[in-house]
Amino acid sequence: QVRLVESGGGLVQPGGSLRLSCAASGRIISFTTMGWYRQAPGKERELVAIKTGGGNTRYADSVKGRFTISRDKAYKMVYLEMNNLKPEDTAVYYCLAREGAEYWGQGTQVTVSS
Repeated sequence: QVRLVESGGGLVQPGGSLRLSCAASGRIISFTTMGWYRQAPGKERELVAIKTGGGNTRYADSVKGRFTISRDKAYKMVYLEMNNLKPEDTAVYYCLAREGAEYWGQGTQVTVSS
């Protein structure tokens, strides 16, 4: 019933930018928490950015000042603006939505390389 679909990934050069989008649909009308995680090959999944009820926002130290998370007023879409991308940002990026239960998208690949 609940689906999350990410888009916007791709191949960029170091210093470039990408904007990721995640659209939620299903019986749950809105989500208190929405955010982004990423997982690089051979590494654990890590938090990138997240927004919770009340508009609270948290970023991983490695992306502060470079990435910006935002979402729509209906709390059904979330975005990640990524600037000054670095090779270490290369990973599969996953959308998270939570309203009691947790829901995950299938992920979108971001590759930063010359």
